[in-house]
Amino acid sequence: MNHRQRLGGRGLALVAFTLLAVSGCGSTRQSTLEPESHPARLIERLWWWMLGGSGIVFSGAVSFLVLAYVRRRRSGLPLFGEREGLMTALVVAFGIAIPVVTLSGLFTASNIFVIQKTSAPSASSTDMTIEVIGHQWWWEFRYPGSAAVTANEMHIPTQTRINLVVRTADVIHSFWVPQLNRKIDLIPGQENRILLYADRPGRYRGQCAEFCGAQHAHMALEVYAEPPERFQTWLANEAAPAPEPANELARRGQGVFLSNACASCHTIRGTDADGKIGPDLTHVGERDMLAAETIPNRLGYLGGWILDPQHVKPGNKMPGLNLSGPDFRALLHYVDGLRFEAG
Repeated sequence: MNHRQRLGGRGLALVAFTLLAVSGCGSTRQSTLEPESHPARLIERLWWWMLGGSGIVFSGAVSFLVLAYVRRRRSGLPLFGEREGLMTALVVAFGIAIPVVTLSGLFTASNIFVIQKTSAPSASSTDMTIEVIGHQWWWEFRYPGSAAVTANEMHIPTQTRINLVVRTADVIHSFWVPQLNRKIDLIPGQENRILLYADRPGRYRGQCAEFCGAQHAHMALEVYAEPPERFQTWLANEAAPAPEPANELARRGQGVFLSNACASCHTIRGTDADGKIGPDLTHVGERDMLAAETIPNRLGYLGGWILDPQHVKPGNKMPGLNLSGPDFRALLHYVDGLRFEAG
């Protein structure tokens, strides 16, 4: 019975390990192994090289462990017996030579073929610049030469070399969209740069890759790669000021926004709201997600976020608003209507 229990326990452990191992093998929008640009393909190739190299070293070590266990009651090697010179040569080969050659090769390949080709581009080799500012816990995107400012959802043209200039407004963050390139750190008092490029239209998820506080896990972003002509349309719309309130309810909502703490923290271009603490809300209604990809941008979620942001994302800098029912409905209607003007 004990023997069967032991076998059953080992079987369950094997199944659990297998499920854990394959759980990360599914398709995802945040995978280094699904590259959509030349730099990302170089990183993917390096990943496979590293897997192969580590596999060689690991299988050698495991083979000797298995051999030692099988022959634990006998001395010497199979077929060769107790040949001390051969055993010393095997230890030197698998313990020193193969690891040194493998790691040296990987180090050289990563520096020559990957790191140099994925590093910061020269300004003359890129077609446009986008500025990224990391905040606790959201992303700000600015487009030099344009009034366009957005948050957490970056739009870029496809097949365009972009000079991404990153900096932080507070602590260390790290910008990482694995399908497009490697990560780049945002360090206080310093600007860093990296190349951003997308082969084809798509939506690519990114994440802060450096622990930055309580809501680090909820500091995601989306990169929307669009054909150049569609991107230019988006850029022109995003650069425009917010539309005038469409009706009396929206006008009341604008008044609630401007007379409360909202205007002290957020900017809405075309109004007196010029806050710098929270995201620019000029066209917030156009975004797919809120709170750095934490909740969908739908009316019910937006209302919950306005009333009790700490319940959605504890520790963020947005306070809840103590509004009357009519004021809340008017504010919700106004913010939801901050979209591109038709036409």
